[in-house]
Amino acid sequence: MKLLKRIEEQITATGLPLVGVTLAAVPCPDTPVILTLHWHGFIKQKLADVESAQAVAYTPVPSSALQVNDRWDDLADVDQATLEAAWHMGAWDVQRAEQPACVRPGAKHTEPLVCMQAFGAYALRMRGHPLAVSEAPDADELIELAARRGYLMWLFRPVAGSIWSSVKDARADATLTPEGRRAGPCPYRVIRTAQSSPACDGQRRTVYRLGVPEDTARATENTL
Repeated sequence: MKLLKRIEEQITATGLPLVGVTLAAVPCPDTPVILTLHWHGFIKQKLADVESAQAVAYTPVPSSALQVNDRWDDLADVDQATLEAAWHMGAWDVQRAEQPACVRPGAKHTEPLVCMQAFGAYALRMRGHPLAVSEAPDADELIELAARRGYLMWLFRPVAGSIWSSVKDARADATLTPEGRRAGPCPYRVIRTAQSSPACDGQRRTVYRLGVPEDTARATENTL
């Protein structure tokens, strides 16, 4: 699953910095996954379509929801692909949320809306503009399946190609290159235990820490 390539292609195409990246999948092998890129940028709204006219309001650039049709056999495959993309783009961590079916008895009334948003479907609009632009022809079927079977959602905030590249705390990572990236394959692997292997039978959160603080790295060097 070549998530990194797709993310970098979108950054090049839009010319905008990222705020974060999310990925959503249902627990059914070989189903599409939805990759959503959240951009930092604003659309100027004017009273007249004239170049010299002043902007009267600013609306955030909508997120981009893309359908990824790569084949996979196990949710751990999607987990590993997300780790690889986050590693190369310099993310400090990857957060994975496991969500049960939202049509179950006792589910909170907000769960269906959260499920829709995970797959790039935003019911609300801001000043008439959509909050996400979707290129996911199977999104409706995936949302219906997620509502009945549950789903997983991953989130990471890259340093490379994002607004976080200028944040001092984000760059204080001993593993990052000057461009905010990491070289080589991701050294972390999916933890396969009953508590943290990918599943959709509860509301669990797993956090993979990828970075190493510079202060920690210096302390390790001094003890050698």
